Amino acid sequence: MFAPSQLQVRQFFCGTYRKWRDGTPLIPMEALAADWIAEHPEYHAELADEAAALDKVYTVEEGRTNPFLHLSMHLSITEQHGIDQPTGIRQALDLLSARLNSRHEAQHIAMEALGQMVWESQRSGRPPDGEAYLENVRRAATK
Repeated sequence: MFAPSQLQVRQFFCGTYRKWRDGTPLIPMEALAADWIAEHPEYHAELADEAAALDKVYTVEEGRTNPFLHLSMHLSITEQHGIDQPTGIRQALDLLSARLNSRHEAQHIAMEALGQMVWESQRSGRPPDGEAYLENVRRAATK
């Protein structure tokens, strides 16, 4: 399993933004990330200043989304969709995207479910419950 450090994640997204902005060829993972970066122009200034991005601390009290966590979750959900893991997530995300007429908004709803699954796992000390995550996304897709 690939488990990059916070520093590596920030370097990846800042580097990908720079390459995307400059029209430099991207490797496949960078191309996926660039698609999500393009969807989030509100993060472009932070991604452009890599030195500041590497030092920035995002707190809940600040009331602001951590752009690196947000973009990482988009990539995770994109990968889940691509490999259909947990089994059924591709169909659930496709249905949700169709219902909302937006892949982006569907991913934001899936992010909430993914975040809830991780939080519950951390709180309980048990492994993440992929079935509960999938059911939350399915429920959103069919309501």
